[in-house]
Amino acid sequence: MAQEIEHIHLPIRGLNLHVAQVGKDELGTVVFLHGFPEIWYSWRHQMRAVAAAGYRAVAPDCRGYGLSDRSPEHEEAAWEDLAADVLAILDALDVPKAFLVGKDFGAAPAYEFALQHPERARGVVSLGIPFSPGPMPFDDTMPEGFYIKRWREPGRAEADFGRYDVRRVVRTIYVLFARAEIPVAKEGQEIMDLADLSTPLPEWFTEEDLDAYAELYENSGFRYPLQMPYRALHKIPDRRDARFQVPVFLVMGEKDYCPKFPEFEAGMKSGIMERFAPDLRIANIPEGTHFVQEQLPEKVNELLLGFFKDRPVAA
Repeated sequence: MAQEIEHIHLPIRGLNLHVAQVGKDELGTVVFLHGFPEIWYSWRHQMRAVAAAGYRAVAPDCRGYGLSDRSPEHEEAAWEDLAADVLAILDALDVPKAFLVGKDFGAAPAYEFALQHPERARGVVSLGIPFSPGPMPFDDTMPEGFYIKRWREPGRAEADFGRYDVRRVVRTIYVLFARAEIPVAKEGQEIMDLADLSTPLPEWFTEEDLDAYAELYENSGFRYPLQMPYRALHKIPDRRDARFQVPVFLVMGEKDYCPKFPEFEAGMKSGIMERFAPDLRIANIPEGTHFVQEQLPEKVNELLLGFFKDRPVAA
């Protein structure tokens, strides 16, 4: 019988952060860090799998997301907060050392935590996002209608999203981000115009899943999610001198649109990650999209558990 996922709130650096957890920690702890438009729920398949294998799974809602508190409106989103929140969560749960698994913008605090606190990290897994040693402005490489350029404009996404209810917004983003093509609007279009209700959800994403996401975004709104990551991308710390002291595992879906970003594509072709991560493993999932952990959970779980098994507690 599958273990039940437990939900708690922890006082973390002035905010109450929601944390989902399951498992007994017989083999160690795995911290899952979500991206956008996700929350803890996006890791439901991985959490149960690692718990069944003997690990404790911990999946927080990032500050400003899901059931976690939002930062005060006057505070700007800062990448440094995300890694500091991870450290504080581990301390609050009395976890001395953990594997970090990050997806989308959640890969950034996973990487940063491992660089800042190698003594607390057993390894880092990133789904779809290579390590970036600095900001990626996209100004010279992507067209005006590129979704990140649109969403980093104050007020533009708010007006675009505001035409629809939260459920419709989350639905549209899941449809668009599950495609192999980078979401780009034409002149006179907004990003929400790129899909409508006649466009089916991905076959692996149910109406019940959509209900779960919509309920959590009804709670949090989109104010902080638009700040982090989209309006903070230019503030990613400069880490050109970075060198990982822990193993790094990059899992790439070949139908994920993110690796098509010119900055990521050039970096992967040049082998730049090997310069920063001497102990690097890369796996490609041919049918994998941006949501590979929800789309193909058994494959992702197999890869994760293989990586963890190769690095037992005594290592």
